[in-house]
Amino acid sequence: MAYKGQYIVENTKKYAGDPSNVIYRSLWERDVFKWLDRNPNVKKWSSEEIVIPYWYDVDKRYHRYYPDLKIVFKDRTVIVEIKPAKETVVPKKTGKTKKQYVTESMTYIKNMNKWEAATSYCKSRKWEFQIWTEDTLTSMGIMQKPLKKIPGKLKPLAPYRKRKK
Repeated sequence: MAYKGQYIVENTKKYAGDPSNVIYRSLWERDVFKWLDRNPNVKKWSSEEIVIPYWYDVDKRYHRYYPDLKIVFKDRTVIVEIKPAKETVVPKKTGKTKKQYVTESMTYIKNMNKWEAATSYCKSRKWEFQIWTEDTLTSMGIMQKPLKKIPGKLKPLAPYRKRKK
């Protein structure tokens, strides 16, 4: 889920913010932006325009959280964070280096702190807070189902060489 770039908003009247400065930080975000632009049930949307203060339990300080999306539908307002499913569950230690496990644990704690603050922020405004994973995006039809892996091992192709005459 790498890749980032500038998104060109198709329907600028729907974008609540500066439509010339919309950045996607993953291809999943880009696909959601396209979906929002084209969805007739979306009245307004914005990307990383809201700031939510949160307390980070690790360093015992306040930080700023910029949720991925604010979506105003015809009947409700939703704040959305787009994350891989693996970052929404407690990391397992099996088969990982200590450094990798600690990094994943810190990411999980930070995400939980952000999402707790976002939930409270939304509740006070009668909005919803949602986390969209690859499973959510697939079930909504925003993202295609991943291709199934071919069972067994594939042989590498031999390099192409021109025959000598």
